[in-house]
Amino acid sequence: MRKKAKAVPEWLNSPLWSTPPLASTPADPFGTDFSPPPAPSPKPSPSVPPPPMREQAVDSYAGRGGEIREEDGAGAALRAHLLADFKAALSKKVVNMGELRRLACLGVPDGGGTDVRPLVWKLLLGYLPTERSLWPYELEKKRSQYSAYKDEFLLNPSEKLRRIEESKLSRKKELTGERNGLLPRSEVTNEEHPLSFGKSSLWNQYFQESEILEQIDRDVKRTHPDKSFFSAKSNQESLRRILIIFSRLYPSVRYVQGLNEVLAPLFYVLKNDLDTSNSTSAEADTFFCFVELISGFKNNYCKHLDNSRVGIRSILSKLSQLLKKHDEELWRHMEVITKVYPQYYAFRWITLLLTMEFSFNVCIHIWDAMLGDPEGPPDTLLRICCAMLILVRKRLLVGDFTANIQLLQHYPQTNIDHLLHIANRLRGTMPS
Repeated sequence: MRKKAKAVPEWLNSPLWSTPPLASTPADPFGTDFSPPPAPSPKPSPSVPPPPMREQAVDSYAGRGGEIREEDGAGAALRAHLLADFKAALSKKVVNMGELRRLACLGVPDGGGTDVRPLVWKLLLGYLPTERSLWPYELEKKRSQYSAYKDEFLLNPSEKLRRIEESKLSRKKELTGERNGLLPRSEVTNEEHPLSFGKSSLWNQYFQESEILEQIDRDVKRTHPDKSFFSAKSNQESLRRILIIFSRLYPSVRYVQGLNEVLAPLFYVLKNDLDTSNSTSAEADTFFCFVELISGFKNNYCKHLDNSRVGIRSILSKLSQLLKKHDEELWRHMEVITKVYPQYYAFRWITLLLTMEFSFNVCIHIWDAMLGDPEGPPDTLLRICCAMLILVRKRLLVGDFTANIQLLQHYPQTNIDHLLHIANRLRGTMPS
């Protein structure tokens, strides 16, 4: 006897959670502006509670990239109230992270001459401790450490060898008491020769990494070319230095193509801190925040772990299981009937943390919720990915392989209120 398919939760069938088919080609996901689609005419089912009004107002504000209009009176008032809550939470001697996470999930307000997001993200990522009195010490220590990293990892071999030789000569003078006289002629050892193939040769290591450096250069130049911020030479150099230092400091991950896209939102937010003492040190702060962020996803970027139970294939399998648990009808159509497996569309979603699927401003707002969620960024990201499928389920259920691949690889503009609300409904159901 044929097994009956698992019933679809009633709330999934509400028109509130289904994006209607678009008559035209979906907008470019790199668009700089975002306007939520008009509310559907049918009223939602009584069993489906709409997103909180406060959340709607904040999301609508953030979705437009910070633009405030006169008709947004209610939204502006709620935004001001939320901003006051953030300031109160951040002004405490010891920041209550539970409260801060709750506020971040509502959306971090910005604009209006005040922007708390840089500080909020630093706390959510664990870059800053919860005790305010420790912030100056931690910032000074980390920024000094980053300066040392630049000296260690960014100098070319000839400059490194010159400094090593000067250090040796200085120590020799201190020991022998020499103060004047001609500088001794130093001999170039085999390991220090530019043509040396020795494993410990600085030159050999430098040439072996040249391919990675070239890839970083190419990717940095391609980072959001439509935004003048990322076209600025100084900002490109900052991104380049961060990625080079990261690749050398963490050889298990090194540099994977696309990490520039993950780095971009962090650097943009921290560099635009209204506090100049922080914005001038944004490169150092961004580096450590980037390390904290990637640490939660590092297994996704390690090729040798791809087929392990912690690698990217396992993560894609979890997404499949999550969809099956909440919408077996959609899962069956996707993976059994049309053979549209997660690796065809969700690999980019997960490894690039949705930075290529939504406009830049909307992505930052999604990251507010992802970083603030108490379940942690990795699980929250999977819930958001599953919600993305559920939100367009009606279009997917009538689509074939080609249509569904095109839809998911060029995800349509959608209401981020709805997306995050659905993701929230999936909380606590992550496959083990």
